[in-house]
Amino acid sequence: MFTGIVEELGRVQKLEKKKNLFHLQIKAKKTIAGMRIGDSVSVDGVCLSIVRKTKTTLSFDVMRETLITTTVGTFKVGDQVNLERALKASDRLNGHIVTGHVDHMSVIKDVKEADNYWEYKIRIHKKFKKYIVTKGSICVDGISLTVGAVKKDYFSVYLIPITRKLTTLGFKKKGDKVNIETDILARYLLEQRK
Repeated sequence: MFTGIVEELGRVQKLEKKKNLFHLQIKAKKTIAGMRIGDSVSVDGVCLSIVRKTKTTLSFDVMRETLITTTVGTFKVGDQVNLERALKASDRLNGHIVTGHVDHMSVIKDVKEADNYWEYKIRIHKKFKKYIVTKGSICVDGISLTVGAVKKDYFSVYLIPITRKLTTLGFKKKGDKVNIETDILARYLLEQRK
């Protein structure tokens, strides 16, 4: 479980394609501290388990399903990614409850920019629209954000300068793909009403 508060930007150092699997190696600094093989890390919002660790890198095996349904399958060597270690029971919950189980891969429909203002319009998959509400929580590429508006085929989020500076959304643009995880609490509430 995660909070959606990105700890650092890592960099994809190596990608090795195997049959139905990717071996992914990410260079990191802060995220490595205290981590062990088997621990979970959110990589652009995708929960991955560490299979190898060095002083400067974390390695993960990524299964076929994850490669198809998330942006991990589009990673290239040199790409920056959002990293967050799993939540400890004693930690503050600064963002919202995030599982790292991506609902779907989406696309940035538009980016509006002004002085200290960034609005990202992100397409909604109709299957998941019911879980997205204005002022509710949403996870975009592992970043806990508040939904600003919900329209027919997209939702908007607004970034403060620090979020733009410390996460990959700072250099994402119209047409870029992002991982979306809807609010797990909203999902459970709506599913229980059925």
